[in-house]
Amino acid sequence: MVERKTPVDASSANHPPYLAPAVDATAMKAFAHPLRMAMYDYLNDHGSATATMLARHTGENTGQTSYHLRQLERHGFVTEDVGRGTGRERWWKAVGFSMNGYEMAKDSSTRPAIEATLRRQVAQRAEALADWFERSVTEDPEWAARSLNSRVTAELTLDEATALGEALMTLLHEHSEAAKRGREAEEPGASTARRRVRIYLDAFPLAADDD
Repeated sequence: MVERKTPVDASSANHPPYLAPAVDATAMKAFAHPLRMAMYDYLNDHGSATATMLARHTGENTGQTSYHLRQLERHGFVTEDVGRGTGRERWWKAVGFSMNGYEMAKDSSTRPAIEATLRRQVAQRAEALADWFERSVTEDPEWAARSLNSRVTAELTLDEATALGEALMTLLHEHSEAAKRGREAEEPGASTARRRVRIYLDAFPLAADDD
């Protein structure tokens, strides 16, 4: 998911290639359900899964996960992975999306959904980073050596902050797309060592000094 703070015209020639399809307030209200967010996170972290697999992960029954998958599909958050399964059970995969949280939060009827979604993101991020910290000492040294944990504070103008954000998102998109093309070009059964890698990116102004 990509949160966009400023509106972007999807029909514009300047529409950023990294920006996933935007969802509206109705979709975000539907998404902001604890089980649906947990299921979406699982699909993001582990790839495609069935309702049975999601039920096992969440501790719910398959009736519940199947229902919530249909709701997620209805609003464009998941889609069927037609390349998986035998026809007896459908496989689902997460669909990337963007939202203008700043604008949506102005509406009192939508703000609770936005807050729930962002709080879930923050909690999930903390859990993932803590888990990585615990695993890092026993991880593959080559992968551990290439992990990143960095923080930078800079004094920027609004234009500079905008340019930085665009450049970072463009770079992430380019590398993600290159990796996707590489994966698709691999021969079936190839032994290329691929792993799912999580990248977090935040940029926000700190509180103004009192003076």
